[in-house]
Amino acid sequence: MPASVTLKPGKDQSLRRRHPWVFSGAIARLQGEVVEGEVVTVLAAGGETLGVGHYAPGSIAVRMLDFGPAAQLPTAAFWQERLRNAYQLRQGLGLTGTGTTDVYRLAHAEGDGLPGLIIDVYGNTAVVQAHSAGMYRARPLIAEALQQVIPGLRAIYDKSAETVPQKAAPGAQNGYLFGQSSGQEHVVHENGTPFVVDWETGQKTGFFIDQRDNRSLLARYAPGRRVLNTFCYTGGFSSYALRAGAELVHSVDSSKRAIELTERNAALTGLDGKHEAYAQDVFSFLKDRHNQYDLIVLDPPAFAKHLSARHNALMGYKRLNVAGIRQIAPGGLLFTFSCSQVVSMELFEGAVLAAAIEAGRPARILHRLTQPADHPVSLFHPEGEYLKGLVLAVE
Repeated sequence: MPASVTLKPGKDQSLRRRHPWVFSGAIARLQGEVVEGEVVTVLAAGGETLGVGHYAPGSIAVRMLDFGPAAQLPTAAFWQERLRNAYQLRQGLGLTGTGTTDVYRLAHAEGDGLPGLIIDVYGNTAVVQAHSAGMYRARPLIAEALQQVIPGLRAIYDKSAETVPQKAAPGAQNGYLFGQSSGQEHVVHENGTPFVVDWETGQKTGFFIDQRDNRSLLARYAPGRRVLNTFCYTGGFSSYALRAGAELVHSVDSSKRAIELTERNAALTGLDGKHEAYAQDVFSFLKDRHNQYDLIVLDPPAFAKHLSARHNALMGYKRLNVAGIRQIAPGGLLFTFSCSQVVSMELFEGAVLAAAIEAGRPARILHRLTQPADHPVSLFHPEGEYLKGLVLAVE
């Protein structure tokens, strides 16, 4: 029998609403040998079983895997069921088995009932990232289930060393759980656009899949425009703009490795004669670019990962957007984003409004943007909505 966690009186309401987190302050007592990463049963103050989840010391003490008195323990069948459900959703979205797209997110943590687990698929390789000790310990069962669920899967790469809590897995190393590297350059396609993906040494799992729909939207506006893509990473927006017929595309990132990958991806489009890349600080680059661009993308990394950093993050977003709004040509379009989960759309929009006021440029909102459908948000866990963006027409 798993150990159990008993909640304080009145602290069970969020679980009855199927919110997947139990905070440490809600716990009255622990019973049995409670080990980080192991499954525990969660009980109401009166002894009623509320569900099961992975235990961890810290603010979020339990991440729930299943709810109610009949909650299913995470056996091999559990993992197959959850991952098959996630795969079938992606099938319904038209992301699997297509000739134009072979990169998508298979498991999006709480959004797929798998808190602490991210799985991205690149062609015939699945890349797993465990963000909790519980998911890290479950990797062998997850790998077995993936082989049952995804047709034609040839490799599973574990990239959890950077994401699993260090105390829970001090010797964590990335590596293949199934199959091996082909030893060749990994090229995938998104809406027909080719990209080199380096899941072994790249950021995150190797590619920012969450901007797929927003890249497609940019392609509608890019023809004939002069495009600047800042914080470009591997140049996703840049490649889309090139293929859509942009007059020119400039990509900027402080990372030389990112710029190398951006240039490689631009070359794959066959239109790299219209592309230039700069390994430079974005704020420095923007200083003297007045009216040079008709479309600017501001897609920075998360400015805040915790509530304590939210105010400074909002100041950062304001400063960045002031720079972008000041430099864009009249009638230009600004695609501006935040991937900071603790910054709501309302707060982000407020920071952009403050930036437009300081820059002294009238602007209209054309689109409010978010993450794509393969990054679903549980209705019971609104915190899962992290990506937000605006498209502004700047006068």
